[in-house]
Amino acid sequence: MKLQKQVFSVFAVIALLSASAVFAGEDGSDAEEYEKAAARLKDAPVPVPLGKVDATVNVDVAKRFDVSGYPTLKWKKGGEWSDYEGPRDADEAVVTVTKDNFDEFINSAELVLLECGHCKKLAPEYEKAAQSLQYHDPPIPLGKVDATIETELAKQFEVSGYPTLKMFRRGKPQEYKGGRDQFTIMDYMRKQSGEAAKLLPTVSDVKGFMDKALVKVIGFYDNLQDEKLRLYMDVANGMRDDVSFGYTLLPEARDMYRVNPGSVVVFTPEKFWTKFEPKYHILKTEKLTPLVGQYSAQSDKFYAEYTKNILCLAFYTVDWSFDYREAVAKDYKDIKFAIASEEEYINSLMVDFGLADSGEEFNVGCFKEMEPMEEYDDDEIREFLDKLKKGKLEPQIKSQPIPKKSSSNVKVIVGKTFDKIVGDKSKDVLIEMYAPWCGHCKSLEPIYKDLAKSVKKEKNLVIAKIDATANDIPDAYKVEGFPTIYFAPANSKDAPLKFEGDRTVEGFKKYLEEHATVSFGKSLRDEL
Repeated sequence: MKLQKQVFSVFAVIALLSASAVFAGEDGSDAEEYEKAAARLKDAPVPVPLGKVDATVNVDVAKRFDVSGYPTLKWKKGGEWSDYEGPRDADEAVVTVTKDNFDEFINSAELVLLECGHCKKLAPEYEKAAQSLQYHDPPIPLGKVDATIETELAKQFEVSGYPTLKMFRRGKPQEYKGGRDQFTIMDYMRKQSGEAAKLLPTVSDVKGFMDKALVKVIGFYDNLQDEKLRLYMDVANGMRDDVSFGYTLLPEARDMYRVNPGSVVVFTPEKFWTKFEPKYHILKTEKLTPLVGQYSAQSDKFYAEYTKNILCLAFYTVDWSFDYREAVAKDYKDIKFAIASEEEYINSLMVDFGLADSGEEFNVGCFKEMEPMEEYDDDEIREFLDKLKKGKLEPQIKSQPIPKKSSSNVKVIVGKTFDKIVGDKSKDVLIEMYAPWCGHCKSLEPIYKDLAKSVKKEKNLVIAKIDATANDIPDAYKVEGFPTIYFAPANSKDAPLKFEGDRTVEGFKKYLEEHATVSFGKSLRDEL
């Protein structure tokens, strides 16, 4: 039942109806809507009771309220009863979004959440979260868009799997990193509300903001109208899940750290302090990690950029009194180093790299390239790094066993065969990245098989799939949801095309015919 929020604290609502009469239509739909409204308003931050009276039995009550038809609804405000003349449906709190009202929705509040897709499992949880968040101060609207119909919006925001949740702050998209049930959605969105960067009004607050274990960032400004401060606040909002931000306007705070107005300073946690680098530095790049920091579930995102070059990890029982962690790192400035707890990664990352059963106390290596070590040995590490830089080490790739030959028209790829098959420059390749538990992947499977069967005569075209949860995949084939599908034409293996077309046999074939380079009668000469 649609009732304005500001009414809730002063109203009690009662419906008067006849149990022997039909409640608004032969299908009883109004009775069902009334029950839904009662359940929702009961759980509202300020509960609103809804009741009903059988006016054919309680005739005195019917006369008192002048009931002449069924159903009659009355509401009470300030001790006085009035006719209720509002809508008679429970109404969804989730806003239906289309291309016509998209801009209006994402700018309707400072923070909104949009679900792209049509996931039946998520829908009830999402609605419950929306019912609660509409009463948050300020309200946080939740919307939904059917990406199968609003294909332009889906393409604009790179929706490749369902459900995809997109958060918008002041109309600008940001990554949603919360859960997929009522309470995790509510918790995450509430934490996202408001500014991430907190004002530090005193010198004592500035000093107290520091942490022995966590990176802290402080912006030093001289007035609230500084345009750079607004930019800083926006960056902080985008990174609030990863780093704590603060800002101060105090001149004495700037003097204490010898920085100018407009400076953004990164403070290294005390446990990472070394004689090889300062305890804090002005942020001129995105450097948020110390010379040798700790690689963990909370910090791994900061190390992702270093995997494009070389990221070296040392697996052992972390002890910050260990004196040698910077001895090698200071001499290899082109390599990023971090320490990883053996206890935290013994059943995950170390398994992926074949180190879980090494039996050694100290395992040193670089991303995707690992090597067990009996104990810390400075010379051995240097020899390993020199070989790595010269390309003389064989990388270890996370991979399922190479499958036996099969008559299936869909080629099964694993980590160890990806480059050989997908990277074959004599073939056009359509590759699906899937997850075994993904419902959308299972729905696509028969379509994908029919597609492969229909094009099996195209000898230079490969229809393939890979379990993205069990195999390493090159960075160019970024998986953002399941299933994610790429087309790797023969002449562009390093820049594959993300498939965003119609996921039907006809849709796939049309796409392949348009983008093929060595199949469907085309050759690379045609591309010249």
